[in-house]
Amino acid sequence: VQLVESGGGLVQPGGSLRLSCAASGFTFSTYTIRWYRQAPGKERDLVAGLASAGSFTYYSDSVKGRFTISRDNSKNMAYLQMNSLKPDDTAMYYCYAWRPTAEYWGQGTQVTVSS
Repeated sequence: VQLVESGGGLVQPGGSLRLSCAASGFTFSTYTIRWYRQAPGKERDLVAGLASAGSFTYYSDSVKGRFTISRDNSKNMAYLQMNSLKPDDTAMYYCYAWRPTAEYWGQGTQVTVSS
């Protein structure tokens, strides 16, 4: 079982990044997908979530209107499009797959927003 994030990096304020999460080893389409982030010295916070069938989405107030979560169940992929990035968005971003009987975490990808 694996969740592998990619797409992080250094970006200037106001810029965009698209994070990807590649899943393998489990039935990806039956899992809710969430993106979390954790800044140094802070707790891991939920950023966005997407139900297995894509019928329900959630965004934290801090990213609403700037970030978009999506998934492609045919490719076992999840994405987080991040626009209008701010220095406060700097964190390690984690992909998380959940259903009542199991949960999986990725290893994270670093996003740094700085001029």
